[in-house]
Amino acid sequence: MRNNSNFTAFVLIGLGVYFLALKFGWVPHLGYLIMEWWPVILIGAGAVILVRNHGRGAK
Repeated sequence: MRNNSNFTAFVLIGLGVYFLALKFGWVPHLGYLIMEWWPVILIGAGAVILVRNHGRGAK
């Protein structure tokens, strides 16, 4: 289950980085899907999941 949780965390972080890059114009704009700070929330949620899973200890 731990690997699945890490995968989810990395997906959230990846999505957050992608949409934040769209916001700053580092990648082509694909539409009006971006609100002000929601990509940072995705990155934060992924980081929280990683930290919480790391605290449980690796097997």
